[in-house]
Amino acid sequence: FHSSPMATTTLPRSHIRLHLPLHTANPSYPRCCRLLPSSAISSRLQNPATTTATHYPILPPAPSPSLLVAEEASLAPRRTHRFPGSVAPPCIQDSREDLDVPADDDVLRRALEVRRAVATEALVAALSGGKAGGLTYVNNLTSRMGAFVDRIVVGAAAMRRDRSELAHQSFNARARTYIQESGVVELVKWFKHNSLTYPQIAKVVCSCSGDLEKVRRMLKWLRSIYVKGVFLGRVLAKGESLMSRSFEELEEITGYLECCGVRRDWIGHVVSRCPQLLNLSLDELETRVRFYTDMGMNENDFGTMVYDYPKVLGFFSLEEMNSKVQYLKEFGLSTEELGKMLAYKPQLMACSIEERWKPLVKYLYHLNISRDGMKRMLVVQPTIFCLDLETVIAPKVRFLQDIGVRNDAVGNVLVKFPPVLTYSLYRKLRPVVIFLRTKAGVTEDDIGKVIALDPQLMGCSIAHKLEASVKYFRSLGIYHLVLGQMVADFPTLLRYNVDVLRPKYQYLRRVMVRPLKDLIEFPR
Repeated sequence: FHSSPMATTTLPRSHIRLHLPLHTANPSYPRCCRLLPSSAISSRLQNPATTTATHYPILPPAPSPSLLVAEEASLAPRRTHRFPGSVAPPCIQDSREDLDVPADDDVLRRALEVRRAVATEALVAALSGGKAGGLTYVNNLTSRMGAFVDRIVVGAAAMRRDRSELAHQSFNARARTYIQESGVVELVKWFKHNSLTYPQIAKVVCSCSGDLEKVRRMLKWLRSIYVKGVFLGRVLAKGESLMSRSFEELEEITGYLECCGVRRDWIGHVVSRCPQLLNLSLDELETRVRFYTDMGMNENDFGTMVYDYPKVLGFFSLEEMNSKVQYLKEFGLSTEELGKMLAYKPQLMACSIEERWKPLVKYLYHLNISRDGMKRMLVVQPTIFCLDLETVIAPKVRFLQDIGVRNDAVGNVLVKFPPVLTYSLYRKLRPVVIFLRTKAGVTEDDIGKVIALDPQLMGCSIAHKLEASVKYFRSLGIYHLVLGQMVADFPTLLRYNVDVLRPKYQYLRRVMVRPLKDLIEFPR
């Protein structure tokens, strides 16, 4: 049996692995040729040498579908796209399934997201390691620095092409190198030291187009125009287009302001409080300056106005400023009067017409104040039109009514002495009324009359004016209640200077030889 040719035949490996039969029935032969009797088979096994039966060739089996799938999966599997930073293992897709291949844009987007995540992690590590702040602060800061993270990704990728010594390094290492060379850690620490919030720091870093060296040059230039250290970061954060402007353009703006009356050592103060001035072009700045000089302002008035309130020049739009000027002219103000008023109180340009001025005008009309009376209030005390009606003006009007001033006389009080609305209710107005009631002898029934006849008493200093006058009259032998009657008859008496009253009293008593009773009955 071992010498039989069948014994020397080697089985194919695929037959062994898949357990396929050695002889496969050939359908081309007749069935009679394929079937042999059992006696013939036994005789052949007993005497194989004398066997004369014909041996047919062994044909390889037809490849099955499962065999083809197994060979394709083992030899040439379909692999998914991979990129640096991917942690997913490669998966073999079955060729029998209709799976969609991810588009190139999706693959690139995923790769970019991974690179950005790596760059963000490197930035967080650099800021934390450089002691720029705690982990929460650093995470909040980097979450707003998306533009700078993109620059890290681009810069780290460019290092592989442009710098041969870094070509062999990983993307993570190149990102750390870019962050270190940019100096962003030290810049963030400096901004934080100067009290900038992390949204402002992120805005400045992202607005410099990746050139942090320009930020340092800009800080040096701002110091040259006398911007103090505590305002440097604020100027950079508020000046939206400041980093995109050349130093020549900025020098032209500051030079023009000097020519218009703003002193060189004032420019730092002006820029610190209104960084938007540096965002204007020279033509826009000239138009705004002419807007005020056409009202009759000279260089001194204009320079002082800009120093007092820099936003009057660079914060509001020309349309808004024109509308406010036209509204103020409706009170009968001339252009020159309006120019002087704005030079004295430029904060008027910050007030809203709809929210502040119109409600105030309606309230003053309710107090029987005419347009001419409002004009006088506006000229004498422009600050009134900058005050809040509900919290400042109305409580003081109610106070005047509560102390006995008639409703029809309140408007006259405000027109005669507009500054009464600017005084503190609890530090100025109430103490004066209490002094008149207790020290000057004015009764409760007369206090309203006294204030209505001479509201300027509300502006007098108790320590330097009223108390000295009361002491002088009491030194003449005038009793407390009698003095109160004199004040009710002639309230201006307490506002006279003692040095003026003394020689008059001496002339009345020594030269005219008049009794004190005449002075009490007719204090005028």
